[in-house]
Amino acid sequence: MNWEQVEGNWRQLRGKFKEQWGKLTDDDLAVIQGKYEDLVGKIQEQYGLAREEAERQVREFTARLDRPAGSARSGQERKRADMAQRKAGAA
Repeated sequence: MNWEQVEGNWRQLRGKFKEQWGKLTDDDLAVIQGKYEDLVGKIQEQYGLAREEAERQVREFTARLDRPAGSARSGQERKRADMAQRKAGAA
């Protein structure tokens, strides 16, 4: 899903973003209003991430919004997800 689609459907998608990044409050999501820069900045702030990492997470998450639930990941996607999980566990 491209960011224009996310922004246009923000009210419907807010819950999915809240599930993914539970530290974001309803007030945070209301202020963000689907603005990419604001979302990345808030994730960076709440989770103590580098900007590049916050952007990567948002890109990967929005790419997954296009796939039907339960769809298979490619081998490369699985490797990236496994690496991210190991990295997060080491932090």
